[in-house]
Amino acid sequence: MAEEILKIDLGARLKERREQLGLTQRQVAEALGVAQPVYQRFEKGVYECTYSQLAALCKLFDVSADYLLGLKEY
Repeated sequence: MAEEILKIDLGARLKERREQLGLTQRQVAEALGVAQPVYQRFEKGVYECTYSQLAALCKLFDVSADYLLGLKEY
């Protein structure tokens, strides 16, 4: 159950930061090298991203993994 909450929280933070930066899901997906529906599932908390994808998201969004994982605020 806690894992599901973590995925949902991560997805919400991904969406929030993506929108703050004015990026589309397609743009983020292309930066990660995945299809847009795959990235969409990250935001919805359906799929888990890999460590390398998490690192790429941190760089793209200019935030820490701690922030994306909900361990600290921006």
